[in-house]
Amino acid sequence: MKVFKKNQLAILVIALMLITAGYLNYGSMYNKEIAEDTSTDLDSAISLAELGDAELVNTNITEENKDEDKITDKNEQETLNTVKGQSKTNVSNTTDDYFTTSKLERNVMYSQIIERYQEIIANNSQSSDQKSIAQEEINRINNLQNAIMITENLLSSKGFTQSVIFVNGDSVSAIIGKEELKTEEIAQIQNIISRELNTTVENIHISIK
Repeated sequence: MKVFKKNQLAILVIALMLITAGYLNYGSMYNKEIAEDTSTDLDSAISLAELGDAELVNTNITEENKDEDKITDKNEQETLNTVKGQSKTNVSNTTDDYFTTSKLERNVMYSQIIERYQEIIANNSQSSDQKSIAQEEINRINNLQNAIMITENLLSSKGFTQSVIFVNGDSVSAIIGKEELKTEEIAQIQNIISRELNTTVENIHISIK
C-alpha cells in the first residue's frame, strides 16, 4: 500500500511535469507566432505608410509640375506678347522718329538759307538789287514753309497722320507713314498737295514708309 502510493505520487509528478512542459512549449510557440504576426503587421504598416507617402509626394510633384508648366506657358506667352508689343512699339517709335527728324532737318535747312539771305541784306557792300533778291527769297521760303505746314496738317486731318514733304524746284516728294495706299488715297493726297503747293500731279512723287 505504501509502495502504491509512492507509484501514484511518481506518476502524478511525471504527469504534472508533462503538462507544465506542454504548456510552456505551447506558450513559447504562441508567443513566437504573436511576435511574427506583430513583426509582419509592423513591416506591412511601414511599407504601406512608405508607399502612401511616395504616392502622395509623387502626386504633389505631378500637380506642382502641371502648375509650373501652366505658369511657364503663361509666362512664355506673356513674354512673347510683350516682345511682340515692344517690337510694334519700336517700329512705331522708329517711324515717328523718322518723320520728326526729317521735318526738323528740313526746317533747319530753310532756317540756314534764310540766315544767309539775311546776312546779304545786312551787308552794306551788297547792292540794293542783291538785297532785294535776298528779301524775295526769304519771303518765298517763308511762304513755302507755311504751305508745307498747311499741307501736312490737311493730310493729317484726312487720316495720314505721318507725313513729310520736300520741295525741290517744281518737284514735290511726299513720304506717307502707311504700309500701303489705296488708289483713292493716292488721288486724295495728290489733290491736297497740288492745291496747296500750286503744282501739277505729274510733279508729285508719293512714297510710303
